[in-house]
Amino acid sequence: MGAGKNPGWASCQALSAKCCLPAHQTNQQPSAYLRFPRVVLSACSDLSLPLRVAVQKNNFRRLLRTVEALSDLGPEMTAEREFSETARTMLSALRQTVGAREGALFGFSDRPSLLTLIAAEGFALLPEPTVIPLLPKHVHALSSLRSPVVLNPTTYDVFLSSNGNVAPELFKSIAALRVGGKLVGMVALGRREGESLYEEDELEALGLLSHYVALAVHNHALSQSLAQRMSENLRLLASLHGFYDNALEAFAAAIDVKHVNIHGHSLRVGRYAAGIGEALGMDQGEVAALRSAGYLHDIGKVAVDKHIFGKPGALDPSEFREMADHTVVGHQIVSGVQFPWPRIPEIVRWHHERGDGSGYPDGLLMEDVPMAVRIVGLADTFDAMISERPYREPLSVGGTLSEIVRLTPQKYDPNAVQGLLLQVRRDAVGSNRAPFLENRAGLSIAPPDVDHLAATLQHKLSSGRLYLT
Repeated sequence: MGAGKNPGWASCQALSAKCCLPAHQTNQQPSAYLRFPRVVLSACSDLSLPLRVAVQKNNFRRLLRTVEALSDLGPEMTAEREFSETARTMLSALRQTVGAREGALFGFSDRPSLLTLIAAEGFALLPEPTVIPLLPKHVHALSSLRSPVVLNPTTYDVFLSSNGNVAPELFKSIAALRVGGKLVGMVALGRREGESLYEEDELEALGLLSHYVALAVHNHALSQSLAQRMSENLRLLASLHGFYDNALEAFAAAIDVKHVNIHGHSLRVGRYAAGIGEALGMDQGEVAALRSAGYLHDIGKVAVDKHIFGKPGALDPSEFREMADHTVVGHQIVSGVQFPWPRIPEIVRWHHERGDGSGYPDGLLMEDVPMAVRIVGLADTFDAMISERPYREPLSVGGTLSEIVRLTPQKYDPNAVQGLLLQVRRDAVGSNRAPFLENRAGLSIAPPDVDHLAATLQHKLSSGRLYLT
C-alpha cells in the first residue's frame, strides 16, 4: 500500500523516521534499532482498516511512551544522585511504558549466584532484603535469555528458584539484564493493568529499554566493586602502617639506647614531625611517612662510638666527623630497605641540612631540600634543644621557639615553623586531642606568647618585600 492509496501513510513514514532510532543510538545496539521500527510499521500497515483504528491508537500511544521513556532514561542514568533513586526512576519508566502495575529491579552477583532487589514498585509487601538464590541452570537460562518472556507455571523453575524469600509466582514477565553477554540483573514485572497478559509489542519495548537499564546496573556494580576493593586496600594499608609503626617504634627505642640522655629522642622526633605535618594539612600517608622517618632519622648512630654521646664538653674535629657521618651511614642502611614511603632514605641523609647551606653532609640550600626533610630536621632540632644533654641543661619551650623563629627563614622552613607553633599553641590551650609535647605539664609558654612569635615570624617574612600597586 503506497502513499497515494493511504493519506495517513506519509505521516506514518515521518513518525517512523523519527522513532526508529533510540534516544541513545550506539553501534552496540543493532537489535534495538531493528525491533523499534517493526512496532511502527506493524501499526502503520493497516491504517486503511477502520476496524483496527483502536489498535492503531494504542500502538502509537505505546510507541510514544517508549520514545518518551528512552529520552528520559539518558539524563536519569547520568544524574549525580544516589543509585537507589535512579533505579526507582528507571523502574517507573519501564512500568509506565508497558502498563505494569508492579515491577522489580534486581542486581546479580555470582559469588554466590544471587538476585538481590534494587528497587520495587506496586507490590504490596516484599521482604528487606529481597533475594533469590539461583542454581547454575537458572543462571544459564537467564544468561541465554535474549528477549523478555511471559512466565507461566511451567517456566518459573526454568528461570527462578523458589528457595528465596519471595515467591516467583508474583512475577508475570521477566527480562534478563545483560552486558556483553554477561548477566548483571533482571527486571521482573507483576500484574499489569486490567490483569491481561503482556503482549509482544510490550515485551519488545521492555527489551529495548532493558538494554539501557542493564548498562546502568552494570556501571553501578562496577563502582560498588571498585569502592569495596579500595576500602579493603585502605584497611590493609592501615594495618600495614600500624605494623610498621609498632616495629619502627621498637627500632627507634633501640637506636637511642646508647645513652640515657637521648632515650626517647627518635620516638619524639617522629611524633613531632607527624604533628607538624598534620598542622600543615598533609594527608594521612604523608603524616605516616614523617612519623616513620622521624623514628629512623638517627639510625646511623648505631655506628657511632658510645663514649661520644656522653662527652660533657665540645667534640674534637675527628669526633664531630664521626658523629656527622651518622647521616651517611644511616642513608646506606635504609637505602637497602623497601619502605612504603620512598622519601625515608633522603630524610635520614639530609635531616641536618640547613636552608643557608651550613648543614651536613652535602651542604644543601633550602630550595634543594624536600619539605619532608625540612620538617624532620626542625623536629629533630626542637627536641634536641628542649632535652637534657651531657654538656648543657634543657632549654625552655619558649626559649627554644624564640631561637628557632630567630633563625627562620635562614635555616628553617617558615611553614614548618608555623606548624610547630600551631601545635604548641594547641597544647597551651588544651585543644589537642593527644598531647603534642611529651610533658605538657612542663609547658612554659602561654598562648599569647606563641601568637607573638607567630606574628614576629610573619613580619620577618613580609619585611623587605616590594608591593606593586
